[in-house]
Amino acid sequence: MHPSSPWLHEAIARIEADYQRSADTHLIPLRLPTFAAHGIDLYLKDESTHPTGSLKHRLARSLFLYALCNGWLHEGSTVVEASSGSTAVSEAYFARLLGLPFVAVMPRSTSPEKIAQIEFHGGRCHLVGSAGQVYEEARAIAAETGGHYMDQFTYAERATDWRGNNNIAESMFTQMARERHPVPRWIVVGAGTGGTSATIGRYVRYQRHATQVCVADPAGSVFSAYHRTGDASLTAPGSRIEGIGRPRVEPSFVRTLVDRMVDVADVDSVAAMRVLSQRLGRRVGPSTGTNFVAMLTLAHGMRERGESGSILSLLCDAGERYLPTYYNCDWVSGTMGDCTEAQARIAALLD
Repeated sequence: MHPSSPWLHEAIARIEADYQRSADTHLIPLRLPTFAAHGIDLYLKDESTHPTGSLKHRLARSLFLYALCNGWLHEGSTVVEASSGSTAVSEAYFARLLGLPFVAVMPRSTSPEKIAQIEFHGGRCHLVGSAGQVYEEARAIAAETGGHYMDQFTYAERATDWRGNNNIAESMFTQMARERHPVPRWIVVGAGTGGTSATIGRYVRYQRHATQVCVADPAGSVFSAYHRTGDASLTAPGSRIEGIGRPRVEPSFVRTLVDRMVDVADVDSVAAMRVLSQRLGRRVGPSTGTNFVAMLTLAHGMRERGESGSILSLLCDAGERYLPTYYNCDWVSGTMGDCTEAQARIAALLD
């Protein structure tokens, strides 16, 4: 596709116009007096308010612009992605915006709500048996259709301009400017592709901020072991927290940009999701619970050392997507076990 292609110009213009119609996401202070009294403030950036309801809306926009400007997408191209749900929801939105067919390749365990959202935006869902099968199946479908495999796991860390251009890191620091501790001591994220931790890690180094990046890693994910050893050949069973954690080391996870990993048990992720939902008066998704466990771990460490400062993380998506699963007590008990003790323990940490 030639750079002067009228279709290319129109496609980029549509995405940019959609961006101009969108407001930034809110920064929510968490009212936790037990930490505030020690000079420690916690915040969540609410990514659930994007048009497609999750943090992945930013990634999908960047991936589409990256593919368009590289000449990989053409008029009529079938867009294919390997995704457990949220990225696919967002990519389906942008594919429909450009009038392109979209196919999401995902595990059968993906929540019915996410499948319904992909289909609402005009996408088609192709289900496979396990998370490890999505890559080759997505490549095969792209080859069969003459389309393009977006491959979020490779391109997430390079599709976003980490120096600025309203990436999530720039937005965070702008919104924190008038807070008690405007430069966070820690920013906590989960990792699915690794793109968000890479963007934030590069940005804080570029801006010379005294901020460290922590990745909250759910049980079954390979990232923590890879961060510890540097062995990219490692594999793991895969995470049961939808949207984060991977069974293999993804190319977009850049370990040198991550200062600390916090391993989080499944019952703790779900328990923290419940506790945080009660505190906020609204449901959050399970990956936000994983982030919250790491935030509390860091906050307690700071308090014990007599340190003050702010900790910032992400509210990745809303809990309504998970009503039949992570908000269903029978499903949680059968899949992950009893979360009662973990919920009481995490709630006690806030008092």
